[in-house]
Amino acid sequence: METNKPLKSKKWALPLMFSISISCCLTIVSVLRANPFEQRSKNIKDEVPVFVESKLHVAPTQPFSRIPRLAYLISGSSGDGESLKRTLMALYHPLNQYVVHLDLEASVEERLELVNFVKNESLFEEAGNVRVIVRSNLVTYRGPTMVANTLHAAAILLKEGGDWDWFINLSASDYPLLTQDGSAWMMLSRPFIEYCIWGWDNLPRIVLMYYANFLSSPEGYFHTVICNAKEFRNTTVNHDLHFISWDNPPKQHPHFLTDNDYQRMVDSNAPFARKFGRDVAVLGRIDSELLGRKANGFVPGSWFDGGTNRTDLRYIIRNITTLRPGPGAERFKNLINSLLADKDFDVKHCI
Repeated sequence: METNKPLKSKKWALPLMFSISISCCLTIVSVLRANPFEQRSKNIKDEVPVFVESKLHVAPTQPFSRIPRLAYLISGSSGDGESLKRTLMALYHPLNQYVVHLDLEASVEERLELVNFVKNESLFEEAGNVRVIVRSNLVTYRGPTMVANTLHAAAILLKEGGDWDWFINLSASDYPLLTQDGSAWMMLSRPFIEYCIWGWDNLPRIVLMYYANFLSSPEGYFHTVICNAKEFRNTTVNHDLHFISWDNPPKQHPHFLTDNDYQRMVDSNAPFARKFGRDVAVLGRIDSELLGRKANGFVPGSWFDGGTNRTDLRYIIRNITTLRPGPGAERFKNLINSLLADKDFDVKHCI
């Protein structure tokens, strides 16, 4: 037993000496070479940090020679399903893009009925330009929910809606006073919507947090952003393009419009009016006298002959870029000219 002990000690001594030798060699090499961490730190100091915001910019507007394309959000609440569908039909043109939304106050059945309506309309399926927000949002007058719903729809349109130019936010109680074969100096431009979604200088997000504490935040959110963003503050026209009948002094909600308001609506030259009740007689008068629309049909234009068969889909696809403006286009032109001719136009951009 005594003679085996020296042998055991030799078995571990040799690997130990080999490991020590390797460690010494590595230490010597690392000392002789330049410090890699020092070189890396120098490179880091010389590099300019790159953030995604630095690659974002305001997109150019489309040339006037191109036919403008509109992107609509039409939203409603409980009981608004039929009104929303009617407004959609009155606004529809294959060249435009549409997002429709019934909020969480609407019943599941009403929301499913809207989904089926869009799904079963062959023209919508062929053109592929009507989308339903299936996961409904909670929308109230308190806080930022209405603005968030609008931005949600705008993001969908930017992602899936192709090359549109102007964004218009309407409710089921709005209705057009002219056909979609008119001009389009409308609401919010695509570059501004992109700015609100991307927010490359963080202003839209800051303003959204600020308006989280407000009632009816849509009445101030977009106005505040556009008037505080240097890229857009001098691009506004101080008009909402709606005819609205208010109390004097104004209360929180406008009057419901009736036949008694019809001529004032027409004389206003506005492209839209609100607020309408559900299936009221004045809507039928607007359909017949201003839009030429038959019950449950689309508004006639170059793409649609107004017949009950809704014309041939191949004809529609070929003729969507040929416009046939109705009388409302001339009224709208007069409105725009009067706004631009105002002697104080340049000082009313942001007031």
